[in-house]
Parts: sequence; C-alpha cells; structure tokens
Amino acid sequence: MIPYENLKLVNKPYFDELYKAFAEVLESGWYILGEQVKKFEQAFANYLQTSYCVGVANGLEALTLSLRAFDFKPGTEVIVPANTYIASILAIVHAGLTPVLVEPDIRTYNIDPDLIESAITPKTGAVMVVHLYGKCCEMDRIKKICQQKNLKLIEDCAQSHGAQFKHQYAGTFGEYGAFSFYPTKNLGALGDGGAVVTHDPDLAKRIVILRNYGSEKKYHNELVGYNSRLDEVQAAFLLVKLKYLSAINDHKKKLASLYLQYLKDDFIKPIVHPDYVDVYHIFNIRHPQRDQLKKYLLDHGVQTDIHYPIPPHQQKAMKGILDNRQTYPISEEIHRTTLSLPCSTAHTTDDIYRVIEIMNKF
Repeated sequence: MIPYENLKLVNKPYFDELYKAFAEVLESGWYILGEQVKKFEQAFANYLQTSYCVGVANGLEALTLSLRAFDFKPGTEVIVPANTYIASILAIVHAGLTPVLVEPDIRTYNIDPDLIESAITPKTGAVMVVHLYGKCCEMDRIKKICQQKNLKLIEDCAQSHGAQFKHQYAGTFGEYGAFSFYPTKNLGALGDGGAVVTHDPDLAKRIVILRNYGSEKKYHNELVGYNSRLDEVQAAFLLVKLKYLSAINDHKKKLASLYLQYLKDDFIKPIVHPDYVDVYHIFNIRHPQRDQLKKYLLDHGVQTDIHYPIPPHQQKAMKGILDNRQTYPISEEIHRTTLSLPCSTAHTTDDIYRVIEIMNKF
C-alpha cells in the first residue's frame, strides 16, 4: 500500500534533533512565550524576507486575529474564495464579519481577480486570498485592486510555506499573512501551531497583544484578546524543521514534476507558469469520474484524499451564514472532481512512478 500520508516517516529524519529540542525546552523550565518562540519568529520572518512574525496557537486563529486587529465594524464584508477550506470562512465569522464568496479561476483554483471588483460593496473592508494547494494567487492584480479600493489584504498561507509569485513569498504581499503549522503542512509542527507575518510594526504589535489576553504588560489588558500562543515545544520543533523547508519543498516539486510529465492528459493536472514557484502542499488532479478513480486506486494499493468534498456554502455549519441556495458552479465543479495524490517527503520517486503506472491504466 502506498499511503496518502505517513507523518511518522515524514518526521523520522529529524527525530534526533526533535528529541534534543524537546529536552532543551523541558530543562529550561520556561514553557510559554520563551526563547524558542522568539527564535522561531525571527527565523521564519528572515526566511520569508519580511519584518515581523508573531507565533499563535493555530492557523484558524492566525486568520481570526488578523481580522480582529483592524477593528472593523460588525458585519463588514470580507471577500474570500468560494472553494476554500472552511477555516478561512470560520475566521471571518468568528471576527464578527460577513463572508462574501467569489468564484476561483478554474485553471489555478485560486480566487479569480476578474471577479473581485464586482463583489465589492460599500460594506467591503478586506479581501482574504487563499494560496490553495501551494500555489500563490495572482497577487499583483489583487494588491492593485485593494489599493485602489482602500481594502485590507489578508493572505491565508496555510498551504503555501515557501511558495512565491514573481520572486516574492506568499504572506508578504498584504497587511497580514496567516500561516498554519498543522502536522501535514510542508512546514508542520508535531501538534497545532500558527503564525502571523507582516511588514508593519504597529500591526505586529496588535497581534502580540491580541494573542495574550489583550495584554502587552502583565495584568494590564488593553484589548479584548485571546489565549492564542504558539507554545515553546512546537516552536522548538519548528525551528528544527524550518532548516529543511527548502529541501522539503524541493522534494515535493520533484515528485510533482513526475506526475506532470508522465500522467496521461485524461487527468486535469495543475498548471505551471514561470511567474509561480509552487510548493505542492497538495498535488491535486481533476477527473470527471473522481469517485470511481479514487476507488480504483485504493483497490490497487494507492491511498488518496479529497481536498475538499463539500463546498463551504453547502456545509451545515454555514446555514444562515452563507446562502446555500446560491450556486457557485466553478467551485462545485472543483469539489466534485478534485483528487489529491500521494506527494510527501515520505514518498519516493518509485512510489510516484507506481501511482502513475496504475493511474494511466484507468
């Protein structure tokens, strides 16, 4: 069986360093907002070539705190892609704001810049882009729209650690870039974790205060804050793995290149363009017989996944928040036909050649 993901194998090359990092935290006696968090924040900011990084509890709260930091009026509209993972929309809702769904480009699966302006109303306060599957959005056009319309720009970078558009890293285009370090990410912790990055010192300070009960000085609370702190153990683990992020991305790109070259054109494959450095957090293809293909692969010893089977506007949790009578045909087509193939550092080129051989006989 070729598994879709095996996190033990993914992390095995780092076991010795991870044990050492854990022991260092354990022996320090300081477990919340200590030296490991400070070191990781600086190292990740340096990696992304941005000014500030603030560690938070997880990717959802990285987005929520980013939105809360602007003090938007309740009900302010935030434009977001209709085919995103539901966390993007949950963050908008948790911040007391109103999600406005915009269809993606069927070629890239990212929000279509041509459709953003028509979704802007007097209530619009921000655009939240999502760099889905490890491909950046078309950021020059989107940033220009936000500047012209005086809108805040927030980037959901949960799947795009190290991805670039025109030689600039995901997370560094807008006011805030929000990252998740969920264990399956290209830069994955061994538990939950997240971070917010920004170029602006005042915006960074807002996140620092919001993540810690709204307090910058102990027992003095300036804002209605959260308990949302990246802990020392996960920061220590992330410091270890950050050293290998470029190698991790390169390995996934190598595996992706095999799929792109050798999979038959019966399968709709990700597009490649010189303006983009894709990191293939998820290598997805599309096929009109997706469910039959998934079963066929499993019957032949290949596990796959679906990111994501149900569009956000059709989720039960969104009843009364999103209009489930509204149709988003492009998003619905993507959700109906997408399939995620094995593509991790636990996989070898031989694994991928085997998957390709099986798929090409479908």
